Amino acid sequence: MNHSFRNYISSHGNLVQLVLFVSIFFISWNIENIYGVIFNYKKWKHSFVNAPFILTSIPCQFILGIAFVEVIKWTTMHKFGLSFLFHFGRKPVLLFLATFVLLDFGEYVYHVVMHKFKILWRFHLVHHSDNMVDISTTLREHPGETIIRLSFTLLWVFLSGAVFWALTLRQIIQVFTTLFAHINYRLPEKINNVLGLVLITPNMHQVHHHYKQPYTDCNYGDVLSIWDRLFGTFNTLPVDDLIFGLDTHLEAGDHPDFKNLIKMPFRKK
Repeated sequence: MNHSFRNYISSHGNLVQLVLFVSIFFISWNIENIYGVIFNYKKWKHSFVNAPFILTSIPCQFILGIAFVEVIKWTTMHKFGLSFLFHFGRKPVLLFLATFVLLDFGEYVYHVVMHKFKILWRFHLVHHSDNMVDISTTLREHPGETIIRLSFTLLWVFLSGAVFWALTLRQIIQVFTTLFAHINYRLPEKINNVLGLVLITPNMHQVHHHYKQPYTDCNYGDVLSIWDRLFGTFNTLPVDDLIFGLDTHLEAGDHPDFKNLIKMPFRKK
């Protein structure tokens, strides 16, 4: 990774992420129309329920984005974090790989924590209450969870000493894998069995969105699937047995409404 490439990623990373997100979203939307696993739902109506979460995520990401810049400035100035401790910065490729693995493990920990602590789960269940998982489900994140998620990521950036270009490149990859994991599509089993040894696939993540435990509490991985296999949270389920949503909030899928989804974490259940 030469210096000009790193500078380009640092300067244009947000634009690259936006273009990539829109492009992959459009491609995935059409793949679902042709090769989707489930067709018996109103796709446009479903997407319009999830789409407004774009508007609630923008201010959260903008405010936390400022915090990311300041934290990275501080860690770089003081040479604080694991990447500086182990001198990964001397080799850009090694620095990126170390940053990628450390942040991905952090995302795994964050996801487990969101499921295990009731006060945090109240926000995360908005995402899980979707009774149809497709490309638009990636948008369905309560602003409260957006703040929590980015705060956790900020902590991992602080502890790892991640530099800006490595973090941005990792986020670009994450855009692709997050969209890929939620697509209404199943990989052929042979391909899934090989790719799933390293990466989270749609087949794996759909199991995570099954409406009952223990399946809801499995396949937590963000990009890499190795953490689920390492910590015993990997699971499989035949596609014919999959039912999306939550058994505790099935009514949320009957008459979905953006306002009700925003209020969901604050209701007693």
